[in-house]
Order: sequence, then C-alpha cells, then structure tokens
Amino acid sequence: MIKGLSTAEAKARQEEGGYNELPASNPKNIWAIALEVIREPMFLLLISCGTLYLILGDYREGVIMLCTIFVIIFITFYQYRKTERALEALRKLSSPRTLVIRDGIETRIPGREVVTGDCMILNEGDRISADGQLIESHYLTIDESILTGESIPVIKTLVDGSEPGKGFVFSGTLVVKGKGLAIVEEIGQNTHFGKIGVSLKSIGEDETRLQKEMKVLIRYFFLIGGVICVAIIALFYFTRGNFMQSLLNGLAAAMSILPEEFPVVLTIFMALGAWHLSKKNVLTRKTSAIETLGSATVLCSDKTGTITLNKMEVAAIYDGHSTFEKNDFQHHRDTISPVIRVARLASQDDSIDPMEVAIHSLHERLIPFQTNEVKLIKEYAFSHAFLAMTHVHERCGEEHCIVSAKGAPETIFTICHLSAMEIHKHLQAAEAMAEKGFRVIAMASTSAAHDALPDKQHEFNFTFQGLIALEDPIRPEVRQAVRECHAAGIRVIMITGDYPVTARNIGMQTGLPPDGKMINGDELKEMDDDTLQKCIGEVTIFARVIPQQKLRIVNALKANGEVVAMTGDGVNDAPALKAAHIGIAMGIKGTDVAREASSLVLLDDNFTSIVAAIRLGRRIFDNLQKAMSYILAIHIPIIGLTLMPAFFPSIPLLLLPLHIIFMELIIDPVCSIAFESEQEEKNSMNRPPRNPNNRFFNGRRLMFSLLQGFLLLAMVVVVYWMSIREGHAEEEVRAIAFSALIIGNIFLILANLSGTRSFISVFREVNMPAILILSGAFCMLMLILYLPPLQQLFRFGFPGFKHFIPSLTGAAGLLILLEGFKYIRNSKLYFS
Repeated sequence: MIKGLSTAEAKARQEEGGYNELPASNPKNIWAIALEVIREPMFLLLISCGTLYLILGDYREGVIMLCTIFVIIFITFYQYRKTERALEALRKLSSPRTLVIRDGIETRIPGREVVTGDCMILNEGDRISADGQLIESHYLTIDESILTGESIPVIKTLVDGSEPGKGFVFSGTLVVKGKGLAIVEEIGQNTHFGKIGVSLKSIGEDETRLQKEMKVLIRYFFLIGGVICVAIIALFYFTRGNFMQSLLNGLAAAMSILPEEFPVVLTIFMALGAWHLSKKNVLTRKTSAIETLGSATVLCSDKTGTITLNKMEVAAIYDGHSTFEKNDFQHHRDTISPVIRVARLASQDDSIDPMEVAIHSLHERLIPFQTNEVKLIKEYAFSHAFLAMTHVHERCGEEHCIVSAKGAPETIFTICHLSAMEIHKHLQAAEAMAEKGFRVIAMASTSAAHDALPDKQHEFNFTFQGLIALEDPIRPEVRQAVRECHAAGIRVIMITGDYPVTARNIGMQTGLPPDGKMINGDELKEMDDDTLQKCIGEVTIFARVIPQQKLRIVNALKANGEVVAMTGDGVNDAPALKAAHIGIAMGIKGTDVAREASSLVLLDDNFTSIVAAIRLGRRIFDNLQKAMSYILAIHIPIIGLTLMPAFFPSIPLLLLPLHIIFMELIIDPVCSIAFESEQEEKNSMNRPPRNPNNRFFNGRRLMFSLLQGFLLLAMVVVVYWMSIREGHAEEEVRAIAFSALIIGNIFLILANLSGTRSFISVFREVNMPAILILSGAFCMLMLILYLPPLQQLFRFGFPGFKHFIPSLTGAAGLLILLEGFKYIRNSKLYFS
C-alpha cells in the first residue's frame, strides 16, 4: 500500500523548493503607481493649477496644491494594495486542488502545496498540478493540447523504455478518461508548463457592458469639460482682463466637470464585490458575473451535493421478494447479504463517490473482510449509452470469475433478460422506493471463465439480485433559499440524473411548484429544439438527464430571453457552463475543467451559497448605481458655482481649485467605501430581476440625479445671495456659500445611501465608513472656518456661527425634500 510523503517531509520539501506555482508579476511599487497617477487628467489639472499659483506669486497655495498630489498618490496606492491583496487571496483560492496521498491517507490539497515526491491520484476531469512519473495507470487518457497543440488525447501507460513520455504526466494537462497514480518530479517553473511561461495572470478578460458604458460617459464628460474650459477662459478674459486668473478659473471648471471617480469606483466595487462573494463561499472567476447576478431569471441546479448534503446512506434493500428498511438490516443480514456483496464488488475500491462510500460502509458493517479474498481483473465502465458498470473478480483456487454489475434498474432488467411480469414486479418495488425520495440502483451477478470474458458487459448472462435504495438528505436551508428565489422572480429548475419519481419527490421537498412540468432524458432526446423552447417555460424538473443535454437546456432558456445561471461539476458540463450567462462550478466535487469554464465557483457546493451570491450581486449593483448617481448629482453644484462668476462678473469667485480638491477628498472615499459598505435594500430579494438590456443610467435615474444636483445648487445659491444682502465681506460670503455646499453634500450623501430606507438607517445600521467620513468632513469644515491659518489658505472669513444657520436650514430642507421623494417613489413601488 502506498503511504506517500509524511506531513513533516512535505513541509520540509516545501520550505526547500517553494510553492508549486509560477512566479506572479511583481506588485507595483509607489513609483509605478505614481506614473499611473501622472497619466490621469485630474493630475495634469492639479499640476497646472499649482504651477499657475506659483507663477502668480501665491507660493503657499501653490505648494499645498502640489502637495495634494502626494495625498492622491497615497490614496491610490492604498486602494491598489487593498485590491491587490483581495485578488491575491482569490488567486490562491482559484488554484486547482489535487488529490494526494499523505501519511497513507488520501487528502485533497491546493495545487500550490504539491511538492516533489508527492503521490498524485489522477481521476477523470482533473487538471494535473505538476510533472510526474506514472506508477499506476488504468485506461488513463490525457489531453495535452495546452502543451503540444495536438487535439487528440494521449493514452498513458507505464514506462517500458520504448516510448519516452508515455509514462509521464505534465502540469496543466487534463485527464479525460481513466485514472492513475503519479509521483511528482517537477513543480512550479521547472515543469514543462512553467517553462513556456503560462500563468494565471496571462488570462485576459473582456470588458463588461457597464465598463464600456462608463468609458463612453467619461469620454463625453471629458469633451464637454474641454469645451467649457476653453469657453470659461475666453469669457473670464474678455470680462475681467486677467489672462492668468482666467486660465486658473478655466482649469477649476475643468476639474469640476471631469467625473474621474467613475472608473475608480467601478474598479473598487468589482474587486471588493469579488472579495465579499468569497466570504459567502463563492469564488469569482469573471467579474462580469457580479454585474449579471442581479439579472438572473432562471437558476438551473444540480440535485446531488447542491440541493442535498451529498452524504448518502443505504435506506432500503429489496432482495427480489421483500423490501427491508435500514432499521431492519441487522436482523435480516443473511437475507440481504447477497445484494450487498454484489453491490460492493461492483463498486470502485477507495471510491470518493458518496453512493459507493455508503455501500462500502454498509458492507464493512454487515459483511466485514469478505472482499479481501478476491482480485479485480477487469472492469466495464459506466457510460451514458449504457447505464451500468460491471467488475470481474477472480477468487484464488477457482476456475470461474465472479461478475458483478450495478446500474439503473431499467438497464439491469434488460441485461438480466427478465420477463414482463418480473420486470413489472421489480419495477413496482423500485417505484415505491423512489416515491420516498430514494435513489434506486439495481444489482445483477453471474460467473464466467477467465478465457471467455466478452468485450461488452451486456453479453454476460446476468441474474437479477435485487435493488438498493439510497437517500441523500435535503440540506435543511434549501427550502427557504428556493422560497427566496421565487420571491425574487427567479425560477428554479432542478436537473438530475435520478429516477423521475425520485426527482419529483425531491422537488416537492425543496418547495418547487407541485404543478410544474417534468421532462426526462429520453423525452428530451426525442424533442427538437423548437419544441423544447416552447415547453421549457413550464418545466421545473429535468430527470434522467445526461450532462450533454444540459447545453440544450441552456440554449432553449436563452432563446426564450432568460438570463441563465447553471451549475455543473463534470467535464461534460463545461459547454453548458460556458454557454450560460452565469456558469457556476462546484468547488468540492467539481472537476478543474468545469471550474475553468465557469464564471463562479461554489467553494462549499451549497445551493444556498448561490442564492447568497445573487442577493449580494443585487446589493453590489444597487450600491454601485447609487454611488454613480451621487457622483453625477454632486458635480452639478460644483459646475454651477464654478461657472457663475463667468456669467456674472460683479460677483466674487466662489470655488477655487483648492476648494474643489477638498470636495474631491470627501467624494472619493464616500463613493468607493461608504456606498460599497451600505446594507442591501429591504426589497432586494422581493423584486423582479433587473433587465440586462437596460442602460445603467436610464432616463429616469439620470433625471433624478440631475434634479438632486440642481436642488443642491439652488440651495447654495439662495444662501449665497442671502449672505450678500446681509452685507458680508467677500471672504465671509465665500465661507458661508462653501459651508452650505459641504453641509448640503453631507445631507445629499445621507439621502442617497439607501434607496428604500430613511437616512436614519445609516446610523441605526451603523454604516461605520459613512459615519466616519461624514463626521471627518464636518470637523474639517469647522476647523477651516474657525482657524485663521486655514481661513487664509482657503480665502475665507469667519462671519460668526449664527450666520451658518441658513446653511444648516437649507441642507435640512433639502434632506427632507429628498426623503419625501424617496417615500413617494417607494409607495408607488409597493402599492401601485
């Protein structure tokens, strides 16, 4: 028996040879990040304004403005490192997992932890983690196209010296058939895979619809900002005659118009969204899935291990005459032993299949040590064309072999050549078991001479032995999760290879509509695509389905305009996972090829994790939409206050570049942190899925954002004119107007953080980032207004605290007005 490395040996080799991974690209240092910042339009505007202040002789303001560049570099560096750490953690999670033998025990470990000398267990669908020498091979066939470009899989045999390479397996290649054992010889960059420089970082990703829309929007703003900047310079110059001051105000106008926060916010939301999903046991392989989650209208889910616990146990046994429940097994051991023995002999040794593990467990409990007397000499594999598997064993000293088969009852009935009456009798027993939600398999056996083994298993003369019923309990939380999906307008379709009656029973237990239609694999095979497309709208269960048919199901749903989320775990599931809008691979029982074809990977194979991901996806999209709408709204008063002096030469300048920088230092963290941290809307999972064809900024949302911005601008202008009529000096007027803008901005943020709850929820639910940022902004405003050095820097005068009452009153009025709009809008949503 192979014991493999010990844990201590593996740890020592890892310390010596490092992890089994290719060198990642080095994280950007501060100079590389600084270079990225220099390329940004906002940086160029800042450097231009700072230089102009120095030319004008205002050294203090010029130096401070130039110093803000380092503040922006620091913020950018911090955000980059935070995102980098999240992506690094996700990259480690996405490393293929490998089954190895450590301390004599089969253990599944991350591929990066494989070391030289490890014994890898290779099964169908595995992506091999390292180069190794084969020591056992059972029909092992490997797709090496990633290394050689050859599409034909290579059959692997043990080394005999005649064909070099036949006995080696290579990192990155895919097992498409059979199984084997290999001793690791090379890891990481020393593998063939590593030598040609293939790495995780090399995989590109297309831009999402949202990213493309944001790029177009920013380009329009940039063009509009350039035109207005030139117009402002010309207008100021012709009305006031000071070119340098005109240039300064033109640059300030450009700074106010350019919404450089859009790409930053989008990047941070997607990166942190992927991190939050990983906390829900969902790994994001494609960030576009985060955007699509809120649009899912149909969720197609496997049953085994996703809806159920994937921890099977034998629930009942039928010996051809009577059915025995699990509580009676011990009392009727002699009667049921032949059935159990055949089932055990027809199962793989050291299997990880839950069904076979349950058979092994029962056999060891009731008939211990019996299989040690026999040796497996031939096996006939289960195939989708023939739903049964057969093992041939020889017993020492006997001429004839023991032939044991297990499989679908219909297939076993056929190969046993039973009469119609016998089939009817046994079928009734099978249906009685299936009605209880059990998975039913049938057993058959025979004997054969060593030299007379046929090429195909149905050529044996089998004798029917009995039925075994296995149960896989429903996950206790699934029923509530299905209820949440239905409330959210998401149709759940269960796809299983189980017996139709079993599938119907499980569907009822999970809460699927009892009047939903069910289609089995044979019916699906007879349907053309048009017929399937017409009837699939009423289907809730697909039973007796083979993996290749999943692609037809996905395409039919997509043809009906559905946004499809599909789960899968096998090699043959990959086309369906790739075709679905959201492909969801199983992280525990799933093959690596399924994970590579998917958008998301369930780390716990739990159905409720999918629902949690949809919930979180809706929250992320909602918060992103609110953040973008706020950015658009707050730029309206900034633009308006910057442009006003150009059209009214008699009034003093309201916003200088330093004031806009102060605003940006509030806007940036609020958008990227406070909005991202906001709780989900209370109707998040009680509304229909979002239409993916709708624009991010539809006309209604765009108009409401503009309305909010103009209301804030109007409030600030009213406070501004009131302060002028009260006879305040220019610096005091500027201080009052600026305080009105900042306080109004704080209240605008409070109103926009939630679309369905009042602003009080920010404090009641403790959105700590929002509370800290807004409190910090208010404290900084008080310091700027009260401390003489800061007053001079911002060109403010202190009129007395009582003169800020109009600013507070106006901002409070704005908040009440926006909360009223929110209440009316939500009332229409709920009661119309």
